[in-house]
Amino acid sequence: MKLRMRGVFLAYDHGLEHGPTDFNDVNISPAYILNIAQEAGVDAIIFLKGPAMHFYTPDIGIPLILKLNGKTKLYNGEPLSVQSTSVEEAVKLNASAVGYTIYFGSKYEHLMIKEFGRIEEEAHARGLPVIMWAYPRGKGIKDDEAPDIVAYAARAAFELGADIVKLKYPEDDSNLEWIVKSAASTKVFMAGGKKLEGDEIESRVEKAIKAGFSGIAVGRNIWQSEDPISKIKRLKEMIG
Repeated sequence: MKLRMRGVFLAYDHGLEHGPTDFNDVNISPAYILNIAQEAGVDAIIFLKGPAMHFYTPDIGIPLILKLNGKTKLYNGEPLSVQSTSVEEAVKLNASAVGYTIYFGSKYEHLMIKEFGRIEEEAHARGLPVIMWAYPRGKGIKDDEAPDIVAYAARAAFELGADIVKLKYPEDDSNLEWIVKSAASTKVFMAGGKKLEGDEIESRVEKAIKAGFSGIAVGRNIWQSEDPISKIKRLKEMIG
């Protein structure tokens, strides 16, 4: 199933990074997330290996983005997220693309950069797009939402061969166009990020799309909302 390089990607990769604290009795099940994805017609679903193994099948009709690395929040040292799932396994699980996080600015960034390079080559050799979660983080990063830091992450993703880069929304959104230009031919997707109130996410998406972003990869701000299907449909209309 071919991945559309624009639109709304529904993210559900929080269980490893955050534990079960983001979930309630309903959205703790991947089946609930897949029902939302199908009814709203999202452009992709983002899973780690476990949910993909036990809940995803191609007849769902939604492309799967398989996240290949992750970490828990139980360790408080410099951020490091290493590969836990192979590209070969992604192919077996019928993934349409693979994803990987790099914490630029961590003292371990060299390890993640090296690992991403190998994954990028393996995935592209199999015809799979590669998505980078480009998240500057570590002792040397004072503000990971500063516009210059977000633009740096965008450029780094392009330099390393990512097809799509997922970025935090900058605290100062007066020059979103520069972030898109920094990413060159890499498509830029906005991360949903922390819980937003009211129509704030729609406001951010409107500005981002106008600046040249290609879409949003969003999780909690959808499946924690009262009407996730309507929210996704509004976002899809805005993105086109």
